[in-house]
Amino acid sequence: MTGIILAAGYATRLYPLTRDFPKPLLEVAGRSILDRIVDNARRVSGMQRLVVVTNSRFASHFEDWRDARFGAGRAADRAGPRVDIINDGSTSNANRIGALADLHLAVEEADVDGDAMVLAGDNLFDFELADFATFFREAGCDCISAHELTDVEQLRRTGVAELADDDRVLHFAEKPAEPRSTWAVPPFYAYTRRTLRERLPAFLAQGGEGDAPGSFIPWLIERAPVYAFRFEGARHDIGNRESYERVSRLFAADHSG
Repeated sequence: MTGIILAAGYATRLYPLTRDFPKPLLEVAGRSILDRIVDNARRVSGMQRLVVVTNSRFASHFEDWRDARFGAGRAADRAGPRVDIINDGSTSNANRIGALADLHLAVEEADVDGDAMVLAGDNLFDFELADFATFFREAGCDCISAHELTDVEQLRRTGVAELADDDRVLHFAEKPAEPRSTWAVPPFYAYTRRTLRERLPAFLAQGGEGDAPGSFIPWLIERAPVYAFRFEGARHDIGNRESYERVSRLFAADHSG
């Protein structure tokens, strides 16, 4: 399995913190957001490689991070998966290519020829990705993740899925004005090789919206079974200065003493 981390955004809502520095490398209680995600991904059995897709402005930051943590060059330390950095060529928020186009680029440029777990580089979460990987392997098909939210305003700012009793995804909407369930869907997905190599390119070729990663799900569930890994615990979307400061305080309190 390959882990693909989407980190090509420009985080304009966090300016000036992210004007010249990538959001995933911001520290939360002494460790970067990306380090926390990577540590979790490295605990997944069979995780052979991690691919971070970023942009021209921040590619060198991620290469420096990789080299400082794992040693210079493309390969990670021998105890874990190799880490590759992919540059999508964009230079600003005005010419960014979008999350799904970045995912497709990562698959092509890194020659991903198997299943992959896809993660947003600006979200922190409490569950183990190893459990998500086990669910995905047992399902044998594409999977999303889902957790229960009761706050309607929060649901309006995320993906929302309707789920069958057996966890199959029946309906999905990105940031719905009227949420049809309380199952919030964060940007953590597990896709089969066929979906990455055939279905995603077909979606993009047909003019599918390539920015929000969740926009692929409604198209996908019409063509293939998709199941939801229901997890408990918190998920933190670091989208603006307020949310970043809140998460930093929360993690600092959790690890104090």
